[in-house]
Amino acid sequence: MPDPRFLATAVEIVLRAGEIQRAGQHEGFRVTKKGVRDLVTEVDLECERMCRAVIAERFPDHDILAEELGGAAGAQPDARCRWVFDPLDGTTNYAHGLPIFCASLALQIDGRTEVGAVYDPSRRELFTAERSEGAYLNGREITVSGTPEPIDALLVTGFPYFFEPELVDLFAVFLQHSRAVRRLGSAALDLCYVAAGRFDGFWERHLKPWDVAAGALIVEEAGGRITGMDGSGFDAATGHLVASNGRVHQAMLDVIREFRVRFPSA
Repeated sequence: MPDPRFLATAVEIVLRAGEIQRAGQHEGFRVTKKGVRDLVTEVDLECERMCRAVIAERFPDHDILAEELGGAAGAQPDARCRWVFDPLDGTTNYAHGLPIFCASLALQIDGRTEVGAVYDPSRRELFTAERSEGAYLNGREITVSGTPEPIDALLVTGFPYFFEPELVDLFAVFLQHSRAVRRLGSAALDLCYVAAGRFDGFWERHLKPWDVAAGALIVEEAGGRITGMDGSGFDAATGHLVASNGRVHQAMLDVIREFRVRFPSA
């Protein structure tokens, strides 16, 4: 079991990030662009600076991988412990006043995620997990859904900031094989909602480790299954995944495989 200070610190940081996010909604914030469609707000930056300061004070020998300030070039690149932080997952939603966003923080030890925390300040929902200790929503244990068939499943996905027609085509194929498909705009919440049984499955590619590291552990600890979109073992660094309740997982992989036979470049 990891040091109990690790989960306590993860929870403290995402809760503090949520407070910063809520304050920004009331007080206003500045928005700039990292790309044509990729936004960053001063709230993203404030949350990340807060996280880095807390980790540096409590665990100075730990590394930090976060979205906005320095990417993978952490202060301790050879450290056994690495914190993976998304200060504001769902920035586009946040910038437009859509209340679907969160802060997501994971701790990896020797390359494996051991602790995860995701906080949605709009709903005041805190998702947490420690490896082999279960997954929790506001302190109550959660499990994935029992939906057995894809046609009865509610699925979710996301798209990158750049347009790829093949991803829209795959979305359309999944619409034919499920009850419905949603797109919320926050991969971390998508994963937490799979863990809580609100969604039955999630797929996406072009993801970053900070998008999925915490949520993936929460899904696993809630009894779900995660692989790459090709069925390979899950690795947050590969940028693609399928997460599910386990029961519809193989069917989702089959849909993707059959789609790629017809569209090899997808």
